[in-house]
Amino acid sequence: MAEHVENSDPKGESLMEKIADKFHGGDDSSSSSDSDTETKKPAAKEEVVAAAEAEPSSVKDKVWRLFGREKPVHKVFGGGKPADVFLWRNKKISASVLGGATAIWVLFELLEYHLLTLICHILIISLAVLFLWSNATTFINKKPPHIPEIHLPQDPFLQVASALRIEINRALALLREIASGRELKKFLGVVAGLWIISIVGSWCNFLTLFYISFVLLHTVPVLYEKYEDKVDPLAEKAMHEIKKQYAVFDKKVLSKIPRGPLKDKKRE
Repeated sequence: MAEHVENSDPKGESLMEKIADKFHGGDDSSSSSDSDTETKKPAAKEEVVAAAEAEPSSVKDKVWRLFGREKPVHKVFGGGKPADVFLWRNKKISASVLGGATAIWVLFELLEYHLLTLICHILIISLAVLFLWSNATTFINKKPPHIPEIHLPQDPFLQVASALRIEINRALALLREIASGRELKKFLGVVAGLWIISIVGSWCNFLTLFYISFVLLHTVPVLYEKYEDKVDPLAEKAMHEIKKQYAVFDKKVLSKIPRGPLKDKKRE
């Protein structure tokens, strides 16, 4: 009997151990699930933080810019050497170009010099200097000086002509689109711009107007690039006010203008 009791105790202990192991296994699984939830919570928090950090960048990307531009000012001007000159990337070149334009304007406008007269005087001075130089060297060294041959390259002139042709074709296409009567807003804007240019042109001649435009191209873009964060909000407010005034003008005046052909096209 004692042996039987001793043999039965290990079985009871083994049953108890199995039951305890099951409970412990359940605890381990619950603890692992808890650990999984704990690891998932920081991951979710990190995703929320990343989304919150991404929102300001998207808001910054949607900042209103003047004329609806999405590129930097340098790329708007083409991103090449003309853009470098207009934005003063190389101050020596930009200053020399602006100084040369100022000198030409002073000669032709203030001093009332004429283009043909200037060309003839430059040629007379250059020929006289070369003639005297060649005669002087023949008397001294008995060998005439080497005057270099000057040839104008063909590629720059072709590139300029091609660029002008493209811009003129764009302008003609835009004028044709405006004249077709499809966009009244664009038509009024172009007419107002041409009217302002005609008034400014009556105040000064073409050379002065060209020089003013040249100076503005060398000053306004670089100032705008420097202070664009302050200029764009003010321009946005001005554009909202202009749109309000245009809406009032459209409601009171433009909407009362009959537009027969456009209505027929819309019905079709």
